[in-house]
Amino acid sequence: MANVYYAQPLLNAISQDLDIGPALAGGVISATQLGCALALCFIVPLGDMLDRARLLRLQLCLLLPTLVAVALAKSAPGLLIAMAAVGLLGTAMTQGLIGYSAAMASPEERGRIVGAVQGGVVIGLLLARSVAGVVSDLGGWRAVYLASAGATLLMLALLSRLLRPLAPVDRGMRYRQLLLSMLVLLRDEPVLRSRGMLGLLMFAALGVFWSAMALPLSGPPFAYSQTEIGAFGLVGMAGALAAARAGHLTDQGKGQRVTLAALLCLLLCWAMLAGIGRMGVFIAGIVLLDLGGQAIHVVNQGMILTSRPDAQSRLLACYMLFYSVGSGIGAISSTMVYARVGWNGVCWLGAAISGSALLFWWRGAPRRGMRADGG
Repeated sequence: MANVYYAQPLLNAISQDLDIGPALAGGVISATQLGCALALCFIVPLGDMLDRARLLRLQLCLLLPTLVAVALAKSAPGLLIAMAAVGLLGTAMTQGLIGYSAAMASPEERGRIVGAVQGGVVIGLLLARSVAGVVSDLGGWRAVYLASAGATLLMLALLSRLLRPLAPVDRGMRYRQLLLSMLVLLRDEPVLRSRGMLGLLMFAALGVFWSAMALPLSGPPFAYSQTEIGAFGLVGMAGALAAARAGHLTDQGKGQRVTLAALLCLLLCWAMLAGIGRMGVFIAGIVLLDLGGQAIHVVNQGMILTSRPDAQSRLLACYMLFYSVGSGIGAISSTMVYARVGWNGVCWLGAAISGSALLFWWRGAPRRGMRADGG
């Protein structure tokens, strides 16, 4: 998952190196999210009809040369194509591992298990921002992706030994039927639709902050280095704790209460983030942002995966399509708003999206999702 997030603290360095204007810098993130969307539509669902362990190993083999291609990119178009491929393979790997874990878990522990794995994802993506800053300061932004290629090679060796074969749900299903069944799930599963839309709004809010954060911090009066900017990602480590706890509470039938608390955190944080000149307040806002976002994410996954245990890979793919759209919208809109009206405009945008998420949940999602929540 780190590969999808490395570019966020590096946007300024990448845009200067390849002469990409500030207003279009978010396109690097959006290209990655396009790859995410393609993975969710065409690769992640394969977990329901193929051996997940073998599929994961194949994806790692393809990810390795893709990361090298990013490091060697000489033009903006070449970089965007390579970043889309990184988003495709990185997302397929991450969601494949979550689906693998959910399939191995018992129903009464599925929320806790998914929350634990999601906590690992949170830690990984937050460390990715910090590692990207450190490695970039030492060897440039291209060194980040070369180092990631080395880590991918190590991960391939480890997972090849650790992952046990896992029989698919339906060996007889054809690929075309598999893809069409995702449309059926979207039509027939109200929990998937409501939680998916909530996830879209939540991830758009996260994308607004993390995609634009490096722009004011790298300029005056801060002039922070890439290492310093990346270190802000560690502040959100509390999101990993929220992820694990939220999964446990979802298993106990308290997912809706967790959702309300998380949405309030997501809304209130923007007033703190607007005070970027007061670092203590700004850091507290990052904590609230990641706490709220990750808690919602885990509750969403717990509810959705419980609704149809026989279609977990497809359910994850459908749900994460909402995520991909939301993240892409947040990334490109935040950098465009920043180029026109600055950081305060970014915070107003984030607050508007977060408020829309709370309103959506208040008006409809609780009623549609209450049965899956246990009452």
